[in-house]
Amino acid sequence: MKPGKTIIVAQKAPKAIGPYSQAILSGGFLFTSGQLGLDPATGALVDGGVEAEARQALKNLGAVLREAGSDYIHVVKTAVFLKDINDFSRVNTIYAEFFTENPPARSAVQVAALPRGGAIEIEAIAIIPA
Repeated sequence: MKPGKTIIVAQKAPKAIGPYSQAILSGGFLFTSGQLGLDPATGALVDGGVEAEARQALKNLGAVLREAGSDYIHVVKTAVFLKDINDFSRVNTIYAEFFTENPPARSAVQVAALPRGGAIEIEAIAIIPA
């Protein structure tokens, strides 16, 4: 594999809202930026609360994974940032819909605030299958 990094831009995920890349491919690993529950078409948060935002954030993550040649099964680590840790169990239910077997390692923390007033943000590290 060629050393260095490749910038990943997924058209089916929301555009970056700052000076960062959606994901970086380097050394056989994909490092994603955090995904909010933004509608890729409008750039606005989806309606429906933390469950709807979690589902959309995971769909957005999936679009980035696919663009890089990976998928949910190849995710090795996620980080989940919650505006309210009391939403943890509701988010777990949605999360389990996307990571159905051999789920990745994960951390989940409450944060003071998220961009655009989001309730959840999810980032991941995945491998790129040969």
